[in-house]
Amino acid sequence: MRDVQLGSVSLLECDRCHGTWVDAQTFEHICANHEAQAAVLHQWSQSERPAAAEIHYRRCVACGKMMNRINFGRLSGTVVDVCRRHGTFLDRGELHEIVQFIQQGGLDRARQRQLEDLKDEEERLRALQTQRQSGGTGAINVNIETHTWTGGDLLSLIDYLAKNK
Repeated sequence: MRDVQLGSVSLLECDRCHGTWVDAQTFEHICANHEAQAAVLHQWSQSERPAAAEIHYRRCVACGKMMNRINFGRLSGTVVDVCRRHGTFLDRGELHEIVQFIQQGGLDRARQRQLEDLKDEEERLRALQTQRQSGGTGAINVNIETHTWTGGDLLSLIDYLAKNK
C-alpha cells in the first residue's frame, strides 16, 4: 500500500489491485466535502472499474477482522467493504463511482427512500396496534411482512437516528 494525497486528505492505495483504503473519518470527509470530491474525481478521472470479479471478503487493514460488504447509500449499486470502527476498502474505480453518486444527488435520494420506508413501517405498526386494540380479530386485515435487515440497513438507520435526535 502506498500513500496517496488528495488535497487535504490522505488515502492508501494498493500497488497490486489499485484498491483504496480510506479510514472512517476521511471517508466521511470525502462524502461531505465538495473540494475533497473534486480531488477524487481529478485523481482518478480515467479510473475504470474492472470487470466483475469473484466476490471475496476482505480483512480490515487496521484490526484484521472480516469486513462487511454493503451497497453504499443502499441505492448506488457500488458494494464496498466496511469496518465500522476503522474504515472502508474500495476496489479500483469505486471511490470515483461513489463521488459521482453523491454529486448526482444519490445520498439525498437514499435519505428520502429511507424516510418513506420508515413512514411505511410506522403506518404498518399503527395498523397492527389498532387491530390488537380492537380485540385482535375483525375487519382489519394487516399483511405482516418480514424484513431481513442487512448491515447496510442498520448502519443507515443508525445514521438517520443520530442525525434526527
